[in-house]
Amino acid sequence: MLTFPNAKINLGLNVVEKRPDGYHNLETVFYPVPITDALEIFPMDPAFPSEVDCDLKVTNIIIEGDEQKNLVVKAYQMLKQDFPTLLRTHVHLYKGIPTQAGMGGGSSDCGFMITMLNRQFQLGLSDEQMIDYAARLGADCAFFVINKPCYAEGIGEKLQPVALDLKGWYLAVVRPAIPVSTREAFSLIIPQHPAKNCLEIVKQPVETWREELTNDFEKSVFALHPKIGAIKDRLYDMGATYAAMSGSGSSLFGLFRQPVNLDAFNDEGTFKTCLPL
Repeated sequence: MLTFPNAKINLGLNVVEKRPDGYHNLETVFYPVPITDALEIFPMDPAFPSEVDCDLKVTNIIIEGDEQKNLVVKAYQMLKQDFPTLLRTHVHLYKGIPTQAGMGGGSSDCGFMITMLNRQFQLGLSDEQMIDYAARLGADCAFFVINKPCYAEGIGEKLQPVALDLKGWYLAVVRPAIPVSTREAFSLIIPQHPAKNCLEIVKQPVETWREELTNDFEKSVFALHPKIGAIKDRLYDMGATYAAMSGSGSSLFGLFRQPVNLDAFNDEGTFKTCLPL
């Protein structure tokens, strides 16, 4: 079985308070975008000599670390605990979503893995059950079970679908080869409620977003990495109606009425694309 986990962007991201458990409560709008990985699963032959029940192979982009700690494998292992008859499985993950980008690549793989295992092995899980499983593995993972525009609260796991359609717009994405420490970005933020909730703002015309729709991580990340902030400025110079950083970075995106040429962003390691929504 083959599926194509997609990325997301954040339309506004406000860090509103620090929780007793050390995490932060957020307010954001997730919007799915057509930048994808490819995720394929198929049962192992019973005679195949494997020391693990979920055999993962990642290609195209190198993912550092133990593959058995990948969220795709963790999703399998979590379901295996409740469904012991789940067959041993081969997984091929082709990475097309840039990593460390604030675009939810790993979370998307996780959410899509849960829904695909449910279909492949006829587990009979409802959307609500799959959302619950996904939320245990990461705040953004639950969104990809729904995979429609959603307003999110809490740490990102409390989801409310939003009637938002950006069809007709072009999305430009630039992810520089600059790593961003989410932990450090959080440490520099003073949580506070915005003057206007991002849910209300995204219901307005896109032309109004520039003055009102904010990502609280931009101030700290741009201070640490001025080159990232300069990309946002460049997107506006190129005619973006709205531009922002996604998540805690380092991807920047712009919404345009027409396709744009991104050849100006030619630093080594930079991911760039412009595509219709």
